[in-house]
Amino acid sequence: MTTSVNKPPIWFWVISVLALAWNSTGVHGYISQAYKTSAFTDAYTADQIDVMTNLPAWYTALFAIAVFTGVVGCLFLLLRKKNARLLLTISFVSATAQMVYFLFIADLKGIDFSANQIMAYVIIAFALFLVWFANYSTKKEWLR
Repeated sequence: MTTSVNKPPIWFWVISVLALAWNSTGVHGYISQAYKTSAFTDAYTADQIDVMTNLPAWYTALFAIAVFTGVVGCLFLLLRKKNARLLLTISFVSATAQMVYFLFIADLKGIDFSANQIMAYVIIAFALFLVWFANYSTKKEWLR
């Protein structure tokens, strides 16, 4: 007979669902930017759009890797799978590299991306939190 000693608390589920919603908005942002939807173009000035549409291909690839591995990692949290750790770590590394480059290029171009720059730090912090959360959940044996 098995016991449910390693059953995660309710806050595990709340964080996991919020993390999935967060990363899903990242997927929306990626799709909007990649396909230059009106949600993307309406949010920026012409100079900002020029900078963002001329970013290198590897930047766009990092964006895709960060958001899609983040979503799958969060799904794995909800499924209580240990692979969430690996996927959320990949997401963190990709997002950090992407955001550091963005902060550098925004500063270099001298175009005001102040709201986006603040968001870049938030993205890095949240991605790091999710790596910690997945590691903590694994140590608590909530993930198998």
